[in-house]
Amino acid sequence: MKLLFFTLLGCLTIANTFAQSSPDTLRLWPEGAPGATGSDEKDRPSLVRYPAPEDMATGAAVIVCPGGGYNMLAMDHEGHQIAQWLNSFGVSAYILTYRLGKNGYKHPIPMNDGKRAIRTVRAHAEKWSIDPNRIGVLGFSAGGHMASTLGTHFDAGNTSASDMIEQQSSRPDFMVLLYPVISFTEDYQHAGSRRSLLGDDADDELVASLSNERQVKANTPPTFLVHTNEDTGVPPENSIYFYLALREKNIPAELHVFEKGRHGLGMGSRYSAFSAWPELCEAWMLERGLLVTNP
Repeated sequence: MKLLFFTLLGCLTIANTFAQSSPDTLRLWPEGAPGATGSDEKDRPSLVRYPAPEDMATGAAVIVCPGGGYNMLAMDHEGHQIAQWLNSFGVSAYILTYRLGKNGYKHPIPMNDGKRAIRTVRAHAEKWSIDPNRIGVLGFSAGGHMASTLGTHFDAGNTSASDMIEQQSSRPDFMVLLYPVISFTEDYQHAGSRRSLLGDDADDELVASLSNERQVKANTPPTFLVHTNEDTGVPPENSIYFYLALREKNIPAELHVFEKGRHGLGMGSRYSAFSAWPELCEAWMLERGLLVTNP
């Protein structure tokens, strides 16, 4: 009964936040994205902005990467619902609509869309009341691969660029990875995501470079990981081996592997243990000092 009460209370809080929010869409490249093959929605990566309510804003921000195997974007349960949840405890959310393999956009275009998203939020930090040192990424499934790629393949920006946004670092300050695709080389890989992002004939070096458990470095950001033991779509070894790679480099990390649950649960169902992850994640962010209210 207590669990049900808090679950319903959380749903009401998120619903109220949604009613107060006014999300809008910002094109990452208003004049047209590099490498775009057209001008339709699928060719125009963007951020759907959910600013935190002013009276509870902490200054933290998260770029949300919905999953979908690099073939589609699960914008509801891995996008808008997540942004509303983040808003409910004072975190501004930015849902990334990145370009997809099914539309002909192979690596590095989706990664570059993600990098541009981080640079954009960081460049507008003062205007949007964001702390430029508390900008994280959160991704589900293939969106988790995108997020982990951003956390292992970042750069410091081009200080000589005429575009202020391109001057910014693309390094996220923290990562939250939910049932993420991580490996492209092991038996537990998600072959569909690999094929959509890299094609059928990618060379071994490229494949290995995007098998992100192999790319963890000393400056990879602190990470919160969630998976289920029953996930057959993206087996939990993806999170487990990424966690071990982080641990080897002494990078702060927290891993939760729940016994029950299929792939693609989003926030989780009302009575599932998996539905505890949002509260655990908020506590992790609080412990890490990411939710300190701006002065």
